[in-house]
Amino acid sequence: MKIAIGADHAGFALKEELRAALLAKGLEVKDFGTNSPDSTDYPDYASAVAGSVANGGFDRGVLVCSTGVGMSMAANKVNGIRCALAFNDDEVALTRQHNDANVLAIGARYMNLQQAEHLIDVFLNTAFLGGRHQRRVDKIMDLENQTTQEDHPA
Repeated sequence: MKIAIGADHAGFALKEELRAALLAKGLEVKDFGTNSPDSTDYPDYASAVAGSVANGGFDRGVLVCSTGVGMSMAANKVNGIRCALAFNDDEVALTRQHNDANVLAIGARYMNLQQAEHLIDVFLNTAFLGGRHQRRVDKIMDLENQTTQEDHPA
């Protein structure tokens, strides 16, 4: 499995540890940055990771920032991405099973390496169930084509 990983400055340290852990498990990992704890803009890394997953170059993506919120918001702007922000293994399993999430956002402020590594293991090893869930994922993907407020009358 090919994994794209990225972080801003707030997620840099945890991202470095996660990258090493994923490589140690024999996974193919590409690090899209950042490469230091110097202040950066999280949308740059969210875009790079999400784009690489959306274009089929990578199977899944992992993003790390302070809370995970900014990364998930930015990644979900990329067509074809279903980025989930999750804090426990039940959330991660359900977002894979029901939503076919292809990017996971993690908040470095709220978890240590062991917790984050466990969530990523669940993320990488849980299959999408399809069936009735596919219809719902298709509807999510259809929303990408509705890009203006005119498409959503009050």
